[in-house]
Amino acid sequence: MARMHTRRRGSSGSDRPAADEPPEWSDVDASEIESRVVELAEQGHDPSQIGMKLRDEGVKGTPIPNVKLATGKKVGEILEENDASPEVPEDLRNLMERAIRLREHMQDNQQDAQNKRALQNTEAKVRRLVNYYRGDEMPADFRYTYQNAQELLE
Repeated sequence: MARMHTRRRGSSGSDRPAADEPPEWSDVDASEIESRVVELAEQGHDPSQIGMKLRDEGVKGTPIPNVKLATGKKVGEILEENDASPEVPEDLRNLMERAIRLREHMQDNQQDAQNKRALQNTEAKVRRLVNYYRGDEMPADFRYTYQNAQELLE
Protein backbone atom coordinates (compact mmCIF):
# COMPACT_ATOMS: atom_id res chain seq x y z
CA MET A 1 0.00 0.00 0.00
CA ALA A 2 1.65 3.21 -1.12
CA ARG A 3 1.22 6.18 1.13
CA MET A 4 -0.47 9.06 -0.59
CA HIS A 5 0.64 11.90 1.63
CA THR A 6 4.31 11.08 2.24
CA ARG A 7 7.48 10.83 0.19
CA ARG A 8 8.27 7.36 1.51
CA ARG A 9 8.35 4.18 -0.52
CA GLY A 10 5.30 1.98 -0.59
CA SER A 11 5.22 -1.19 1.49
CA SER A 12 5.50 -4.55 -0.22
CA GLY A 13 3.28 -7.45 0.78
CA SER A 14 2.90 -11.09 -0.16
CA ASP A 15 0.81 -12.13 -3.16
CA ARG A 16 -1.98 -14.67 -3.14
CA PRO A 17 -1.25 -17.95 -4.90
CA ALA A 18 -2.43 -17.90 -8.52
CA ALA A 19 -5.24 -20.45 -8.25
CA ASP A 20 -8.37 -20.76 -10.32
CA GLU A 21 -10.13 -23.31 -8.15
CA PRO A 22 -10.25 -23.97 -4.41
CA PRO A 23 -7.88 -26.60 -2.96
CA GLU A 24 -9.17 -30.18 -2.61
CA TRP A 25 -9.05 -30.07 1.19
CA SER A 26 -11.51 -27.14 1.21
CA ASP A 27 -14.59 -28.77 -0.31
CA VAL A 28 -17.43 -26.97 1.48
CA ASP A 29 -20.73 -26.44 -0.32
CA ALA A 30 -21.15 -22.89 -1.69
CA SER A 31 -24.60 -22.46 -0.07
CA GLU A 32 -23.13 -23.32 3.36
CA ILE A 33 -20.41 -20.71 2.85
CA GLU A 34 -22.97 -18.08 1.82
CA SER A 35 -25.16 -18.76 4.86
CA ARG A 36 -22.10 -18.51 7.14
CA VAL A 37 -21.12 -15.18 5.50
CA VAL A 38 -24.62 -13.76 6.14
CA GLU A 39 -24.58 -15.12 9.70
CA LEU A 40 -21.23 -13.41 10.43
CA ALA A 41 -22.51 -10.15 8.89
CA GLU A 42 -25.57 -10.24 11.16
CA GLN A 43 -23.21 -10.61 14.14
CA GLY A 44 -21.74 -7.24 13.13
CA HIS A 45 -18.55 -8.27 11.28
CA ASP A 46 -17.20 -6.24 8.34
CA PRO A 47 -16.56 -7.97 4.98
CA SER A 48 -12.79 -8.12 5.54
CA GLN A 49 -13.30 -9.61 9.02
CA ILE A 50 -15.67 -12.20 7.52
CA GLY A 51 -12.99 -13.26 5.04
CA MET A 52 -10.42 -13.66 7.82
CA LYS A 53 -12.84 -15.60 10.03
CA LEU A 54 -13.64 -18.00 7.18
CA ARG A 55 -9.91 -18.40 6.52
CA ASP A 56 -9.09 -19.06 10.18
CA GLU A 57 -12.19 -20.81 11.55
CA GLY A 58 -13.86 -21.98 8.36
CA VAL A 59 -17.29 -23.55 7.97
CA LYS A 60 -17.84 -26.60 10.20
CA GLY A 61 -14.11 -26.72 10.86
CA THR A 62 -13.00 -26.62 7.20
CA PRO A 63 -11.06 -23.45 6.34
CA ILE A 64 -12.14 -21.39 3.32
CA PRO A 65 -8.97 -19.78 1.92
CA ASN A 66 -10.78 -17.78 -0.76
CA VAL A 67 -14.54 -17.12 -0.75
CA LYS A 68 -14.57 -16.02 -4.40
CA LEU A 69 -12.93 -19.24 -5.61
CA ALA A 70 -15.24 -21.39 -3.47
CA THR A 71 -18.53 -19.65 -4.35
CA GLY A 72 -17.84 -17.64 -7.51
CA LYS A 73 -18.88 -14.47 -5.65
CA LYS A 74 -17.08 -11.97 -3.45
CA VAL A 75 -18.13 -11.51 0.18
CA GLY A 76 -19.65 -8.11 -0.69
CA GLU A 77 -21.74 -9.61 -3.51
CA ILE A 78 -23.07 -12.32 -1.19
CA LEU A 79 -24.04 -9.68 1.37
CA GLU A 80 -25.79 -7.54 -1.28
CA GLU A 81 -27.82 -10.50 -2.52
CA ASN A 82 -28.99 -11.22 1.02
CA ASP A 83 -29.62 -7.57 1.96
CA ALA A 84 -26.98 -7.76 4.68
CA SER A 85 -24.46 -5.29 3.27
CA PRO A 86 -23.45 -2.44 5.61
CA GLU A 87 -25.08 0.97 5.02
CA VAL A 88 -21.64 2.66 4.89
CA PRO A 89 -18.84 0.98 2.89
CA GLU A 90 -16.17 -0.50 5.15
CA ASP A 91 -13.23 1.56 3.85
CA LEU A 92 -15.18 4.81 4.29
CA ARG A 93 -16.37 3.81 7.77
CA ASN A 94 -12.79 3.08 8.91
CA LEU A 95 -11.50 6.41 7.59
CA MET A 96 -14.38 8.31 9.22
CA GLU A 97 -13.73 6.59 12.56
CA ARG A 98 -10.06 7.57 12.29
CA ALA A 99 -10.96 11.19 11.46
CA ILE A 100 -13.31 11.36 14.46
CA ARG A 101 -10.61 9.97 16.78
CA LEU A 102 -8.06 12.45 15.45
CA ARG A 103 -10.45 15.39 15.80
CA GLU A 104 -11.24 14.45 19.40
CA HIS A 105 -7.50 14.23 20.08
CA MET A 106 -6.98 17.66 18.49
CA GLN A 107 -9.63 19.21 20.74
CA ASP A 108 -7.55 18.18 23.77
CA ASN A 109 -4.12 18.77 22.18
CA GLN A 110 -4.32 21.83 19.93
CA GLN A 111 -0.53 22.19 19.76
CA ASP A 112 -0.06 18.72 18.18
CA ALA A 113 1.01 19.70 14.67
CA GLN A 114 1.71 16.14 13.46
CA ASN A 115 -1.78 14.97 14.25
CA LYS A 116 -3.27 18.15 12.82
CA ARG A 117 -1.69 17.20 9.50
CA ALA A 118 -2.81 13.57 9.90
CA LEU A 119 -6.36 14.83 10.43
CA GLN A 120 -6.17 17.00 7.30
CA ASN A 121 -4.85 14.07 5.24
CA THR A 122 -7.47 11.67 6.59
CA GLU A 123 -10.33 14.08 5.97
CA ALA A 124 -9.03 14.66 2.43
CA LYS A 125 -9.14 10.90 1.84
CA VAL A 126 -12.67 10.75 3.28
CA ARG A 127 -13.86 13.52 0.94
CA ARG A 128 -12.35 11.78 -2.10
CA LEU A 129 -13.95 8.49 -1.11
CA VAL A 130 -17.34 10.16 -0.51
CA ASN A 131 -17.16 11.58 -4.04
CA TYR A 132 -16.46 8.08 -5.36
CA TYR A 133 -19.44 6.54 -3.52
CA ARG A 134 -21.86 9.47 -3.85
CA GLY A 135 -25.13 8.59 -5.58
CA ASP A 136 -24.27 4.88 -5.59
CA GLU A 137 -23.71 3.66 -2.05
CA MET A 138 -24.05 7.07 -0.36
CA PRO A 139 -26.90 9.59 -0.76
CA ALA A 140 -26.41 12.01 -3.67
CA ASP A 141 -26.51 15.02 -1.33
CA PHE A 142 -24.12 13.62 1.32
CA ARG A 143 -21.29 15.94 2.37
CA TYR A 144 -18.58 14.94 4.82
CA THR A 145 -18.48 16.97 8.01
CA TYR A 146 -17.44 15.95 11.51
CA GLN A 147 -21.10 16.10 12.66
CA ASN A 148 -22.35 14.08 9.68
CA ALA A 149 -19.72 11.42 10.30
CA GLN A 150 -20.59 11.20 14.00
CA GLU A 151 -24.31 10.84 13.24
CA LEU A 152 -23.66 8.25 10.52
CA LEU A 153 -21.45 6.06 12.72
CA GLU A 154 -23.65 6.08 15.84
